[in-house]
Amino acid sequence: MRSHRGWAECSKEAFNTGLDALARALKNWSDSRKGARKGRAVGFPRFKSRRRSTPTVRFTTGVMRIEADRRHVVLPRLGALRLHESARKLARRLEAGTARIMSATVRREGGRWFVSFTCEVERAVRAPARPGSMVGVDLGVKHLAVLSTGERVANPRHLVVAARRMRRLARAVSRCVTPDRRVRRVGSNRWARAQQELSRAHARVVGLRRDGLHQFTTRLTREHGTVVVEDLNVAGMLRNRRLARHVADASFAEVRRQLTYKSEWNGGRLVTAGRWYPSSKTCSGCGAVKTKLTLAERTYTCTACGLSLDRDLNAALNLAALAREVTDDRSGRESLNGRGADQKTRSRGQVAVKRLPGTARAGQAGTVPPQGGTTAQRSLLSTRR
Repeated sequence: MRSHRGWAECSKEAFNTGLDALARALKNWSDSRKGARKGRAVGFPRFKSRRRSTPTVRFTTGVMRIEADRRHVVLPRLGALRLHESARKLARRLEAGTARIMSATVRREGGRWFVSFTCEVERAVRAPARPGSMVGVDLGVKHLAVLSTGERVANPRHLVVAARRMRRLARAVSRCVTPDRRVRRVGSNRWARAQQELSRAHARVVGLRRDGLHQFTTRLTREHGTVVVEDLNVAGMLRNRRLARHVADASFAEVRRQLTYKSEWNGGRLVTAGRWYPSSKTCSGCGAVKTKLTLAERTYTCTACGLSLDRDLNAALNLAALAREVTDDRSGRESLNGRGADQKTRSRGQVAVKRLPGTARAGQAGTVPPQGGTTAQRSLLSTRR
């Protein structure tokens, strides 16, 4: 701002938002260097250009309220703003005293302006429709999810459906006079309109995907008491150039994130299977474990008991059985991890059985199925009986 008039027209929150983001970025970088932050290594903060970043500002002080008509919100310095949709759900909570607005964030996405409120909410104690129900969820690309109940949730593939139109819009953008800072050239008006239309196409895909995932996770957590998912290595899946686009379009991490907090809201629980848990390689009937199972094999055939069924359904059944195993562990049974070792570390170290090559029974393999334990524990149980 070059003049005092420009400073007076802007809210102080516009500057505080940038400084707060810089402080959090520096803290993440420092914690990553010290090893105090989980996940990938975080680099030093880079310059955030207003041309390439999403315009956003967060208001933490001042008047923030919803008008009586529930079609307008009042924000500091901006005044009353007309809403495209009604804010009656939040207004009802504010009038009942069960919610309090802490901050409001305004951002521009896909050519539209959005306002989101961070609220302190008093939630009522809820219980799932079937508290004792345990469902395993196997996420995939062919189907978004296959449940242990036999239900298959179709993958809408919003990005694939919109890819043809997005390619056409991208070509239109490239044909216009684009901005170039090296020669101090600004983009033409046609480029601005084409770029805005392309942004709207991307925002539509994001909105459709987000809405579908919210409907799926909400229905799942409200109906079942226990939901079991896998800890998938999504970063490793994205290295496969043939599946990267489809894996990113399915949003596996977003499904797990929504299930995490929605299970807590609805009074259920979320069980996460370990990354090395062989849900697809284990027979859901007898517990035999295959050493190899290629991605092209869509039907699981057990050589020990002859069971043949869809591999995704087989994995979902194993995940549901894992939930029952965790329930038994709470009642006093010793828990096992995916490699057949005791999760509770004893004085002599973890106990694990080396898996031999070839198809073997679960009691003779290093990977333990949900239905049973290690060979030593089975013999101990039979001796006690």
